[in-house]
Amino acid sequence: MNSAPSPIDINKTIAAIQEAGSRWIHGLSEIPQPNSFNEAWKMCADAFASEPEKMALLQARIAAENQRLMALLSPSAGQSNNSEAQILLSQKDKRFSSEAWQTNAGFRNLAESYLGMSQLVLNAIEVADLSPHAKHRAHFFTKQYLDAMSPANFLMTNPDAMEAALKSQGETLRAGIENLKSDMAKGHISMTDESAFHVGKNIAMTPGSVVFENEIFQLLQYAPQTADVYLRPLLMVPPCINKFYILDLRPDNSFIEYAVQQGFTVFVMSWRNVNARFGNLTWDDYLLRGVIKAIDSVRVITNVEKINTLGFCVGGTMLASALAVLRRMGHDVVESTTLLTTFLDFSEVGDIEAYVDEAFVKRRQNEAGQGGIINGAELAFAFSSLRANDLVWNYVSSNYLQGKKPPPFDLLFWNGDSTNLAGPWYCYYLQNTYFENNLIKPDKLTMCGVPVDLSYVDMPAFVFAAREDHIVPWRTAFASTRYLGSEVQFILGAAGHIAGVVNPASKNKRSYWTQGGEKMADAEQWLDQSKENPGSWWPHWTAWLSEKSSRKIKARTSLGNAEFPPIEDAPGRYVREKN
Repeated sequence: MNSAPSPIDINKTIAAIQEAGSRWIHGLSEIPQPNSFNEAWKMCADAFASEPEKMALLQARIAAENQRLMALLSPSAGQSNNSEAQILLSQKDKRFSSEAWQTNAGFRNLAESYLGMSQLVLNAIEVADLSPHAKHRAHFFTKQYLDAMSPANFLMTNPDAMEAALKSQGETLRAGIENLKSDMAKGHISMTDESAFHVGKNIAMTPGSVVFENEIFQLLQYAPQTADVYLRPLLMVPPCINKFYILDLRPDNSFIEYAVQQGFTVFVMSWRNVNARFGNLTWDDYLLRGVIKAIDSVRVITNVEKINTLGFCVGGTMLASALAVLRRMGHDVVESTTLLTTFLDFSEVGDIEAYVDEAFVKRRQNEAGQGGIINGAELAFAFSSLRANDLVWNYVSSNYLQGKKPPPFDLLFWNGDSTNLAGPWYCYYLQNTYFENNLIKPDKLTMCGVPVDLSYVDMPAFVFAAREDHIVPWRTAFASTRYLGSEVQFILGAAGHIAGVVNPASKNKRSYWTQGGEKMADAEQWLDQSKENPGSWWPHWTAWLSEKSSRKIKARTSLGNAEFPPIEDAPGRYVREKN
């Protein structure tokens, strides 16, 4: 057995872990534009100064909170009955719900003080007379700071971490510092045991071949797993912000393999993880040499006039843009489109809106608008900050303060496998969608030499949104359907941005909502008249897509063709490229 650590060792470990916490807090502060954030706070202070009645209300709330905290600190607080215990804020927050937090009066009261005052600060912002954007921005970044300053994130104020250190004679501290060093070297927080997964071996395993590649993407064709297949193939367009294998994790939750097993001939685009050499790629490049090239290639390989398409997240935004371009040019080559958790209308984008203001957009344009790379790890950190307690601070506490190793989890392994973006592409997307919402404005944008109008996307559409999605709020995904010039079937799934999509039919968990009546303009009206269906939405989509896929034919015995011969086995080289 290792000997107990010396006080010097413990002090060094504590100092290193506390420094790491400070670095993560600093990392959060680097994402927003400080001037804009400070301006929002100044507006908040000015609003209270001009409305003394609101200041008086806030002061009354502070007094009430102080009384509540004094009651908790009283000697009788530890003998509160069950009904009184239910009102404790800390019992409802998983950061503080463990036995160590709840049985020690000092730590419980610390948690209650932190949560109560945090709630008051956020409530104060809500009653301030600010514009919706300024209020949202102040609320979001204040919550980021409050989350970062939670007592659960610091060793000396986390009873679980202190108890683990004492029981292990300091081994958890040693393990924590090793975890910290490893994550610092990798440049991101480990959310899973990354050594447990190997792309192409136990993840992204569906058999197939790369049948085309250029500097932007590889085109994967998957081998049939049924004797007969539908005549029309399916092309999937994943987001270029992430790697495609979120749709092909393991056999029991692979959306790609499921589609193949239903008799569809499936093609998937695998976007390149670009480096400085490709830092000049534009939005038009990704449409013309990306999505449109893939559509043409699939048609030639399968020798059909029209194909089915599917886009996921920003892949769906690019797919809809490409379809609008093709239809404006007079090309009728797509029979149907499926859009999964996709923005077309960017009017209500959730917490991401807090990052995007004029100063942020200009800064990005200056940094990379004319060429350069947007680092994938930075984007991944920004998206994680949207759920900071779950995707940042939870792991700071577990990995570093308590010295635990996160368990293997394929979805989180994918989440950490970030990709870089070409600066001109990113800046065009940022400016014209999140900032100006130009895509829904007919003929406002010109892409690939033609004006873009989403009403030209006139093929049948299946639009899926997830009810708890924090990246593409479902009501905005619903609002996007009104701009398509076609028959739209809208489906609402349970869970969030990823778990809502990756809901395998084999497990048949959760539920989804459908509405079979007329097209509605209002999301709440749609939800009120919808029907909840138990299980996965995948079979429902399969039934819809099969009607758009023509007759069955004998499955092909080889992949590609003479013009597009197989280059290498799936999942290909591009998906393995790391930052």
